[in-house]
Amino acid sequence: MKLNELYYTIVFAAFMSLGMAFVMSFTMTLVNVGLPPTFFEIWMRAYLIGFLVGWPTSITILPIVRRALRKLAK
Repeated sequence: MKLNELYYTIVFAAFMSLGMAFVMSFTMTLVNVGLPPTFFEIWMRAYLIGFLVGWPTSITILPIVRRALRKLAK
């Protein structure tokens, strides 16, 4: 199944945001609170917030970056 460019951008941004939010929220939670007994709950809250902010941000920024890179590649 092929995705058109709009759906590709949305799906790509979702997977990138999931991965980035996972790593970044873990790292920032660990740095800020250490390893308390409630680490997992704190981390999952930060992960959800990170993803909810990161996904629409990625969707917005990806087309801009693509255009800029196409101009630089010429």
